Amino acid sequence: MNEEFYCILKLVSGEELLSLVMTDDNDGDPVLILQNPVTIKTVQSQTGVVLKIKPWMELSDDDFYIIRLDKVITMTETKDTRLIEIYNQYILDNDSMSSYSSTGEVKPSSRMGYI
Repeated sequence: MNEEFYCILKLVSGEELLSLVMTDDNDGDPVLILQNPVTIKTVQSQTGVVLKIKPWMELSDDDFYIIRLDKVITMTETKDTRLIEIYNQYILDNDSMSSYSSTGEVKPSSRMGYI
């Protein structure tokens, strides 16, 4: 496996993804390993342009996905620190959602200051 990098991908399905990506030469059939892929859309609002971020696979609890290169039209590494920061904050916030119970009550965690 090669080192990880932040990447924007365009799939043959038309979807655009942002993800932390690693490549793997799977016995001569290279694949991409995506960690926490998300779709990002720009939306015009009264206050300006906002980003709408949602998980690529909404009903799955998995963090890693494998895609063959023949399913990718193009991909580019992004070094846009603001976009990477927004992505990482979304991933952190999404992980913290597990602290909510089904009744809507918040379970204390060490991140909240619970000792």
